[in-house]
Amino acid sequence: MTADTTPDRAPLRSWLPGFLALGVIWGSSFLFIKVGVAELHPLHLTLYRVATGAVTLLVVLAVLRDRLPREPRVWAHLVVVAAFGVALPFTLFGFGEQRVESMLAGIWNATTPLIVLPLAVLVFRTERLTVRRAIGLGLGFAGVLVVLGVWEGVGGSHFTGQLMCLGAAACYGVAIPYQKKFIAGSSYSGLSLSAAQLLVATAQLALVAPLVAGAPPVPTGLSAKVVASVLALGALGTGLAFVINLRNIRVAGASTASTVTYLIPVFAVLVGAVVLGERMNWHQPVGALVVLLGVAVAQGMLGRRRPASVPAAATRPAVPAGR
Repeated sequence: MTADTTPDRAPLRSWLPGFLALGVIWGSSFLFIKVGVAELHPLHLTLYRVATGAVTLLVVLAVLRDRLPREPRVWAHLVVVAAFGVALPFTLFGFGEQRVESMLAGIWNATTPLIVLPLAVLVFRTERLTVRRAIGLGLGFAGVLVVLGVWEGVGGSHFTGQLMCLGAAACYGVAIPYQKKFIAGSSYSGLSLSAAQLLVATAQLALVAPLVAGAPPVPTGLSAKVVASVLALGALGTGLAFVINLRNIRVAGASTASTVTYLIPVFAVLVGAVVLGERMNWHQPVGALVVLLGVAVAQGMLGRRRPASVPAAATRPAVPAGR
């Protein structure tokens, strides 16, 4: 299913509930990461959530009688996609949230489309750079500088945490155009490819996490809120959310479904403020608005509607999304 073959107009009631649910799930993921890293090493948190997400999607595959990819070539490409689309960004968001607020991590996640575009144009050559996109990129990166507050100087743990979150978004910038170039044209469903991606990422993390962070703690040794956060990140944010997103694309079209990018930081900020009592400096929400404006311009969301490719939050099972 592509942006050109899906509808962009559908009754609001047919897709809005799922659209809002996706924004809440992915926006709340940064809260669950913040809770999880309070007791778990970021690598262990990522391992547990990815494994939970893999199990969730395998169950959905079985229910729908779908199957995993069988071509070695696809699995070879999934090694790259799993590393840059799941293992690395999820872990970097975990390290970042040891140093910054969850709401700020949600804002950095919104920069993903701005990083995807130049890499897709210059490295993978899956997109063309137009004047509109160049203006959007300029606005977006100006917003990044405002969020960072570069006039206040650089350095310190908080600044390092922001760079880690930006690095996570940069990983998506590699994974998304790579997947579009080498995997998107395969005959397998998005659900099948995503389940396989999570399986590969689980294997990668199972090898790396013990070497870097030691053996993962047994779940019975964790507090109830951390266990709940891991389950929410895996089953909801990395499993169920992908199924919801596929339905949104099918019902409302890729252009409409892609605008969930704008909801994620909103919910991340609201949840962080209400649940964790987090606060931001004035320039961070202002910069976030400039970033989202840049994304809207680059994706052609302002003015005449055009088909748009699904951004980071809508193309990975995190999600999303560091989600």
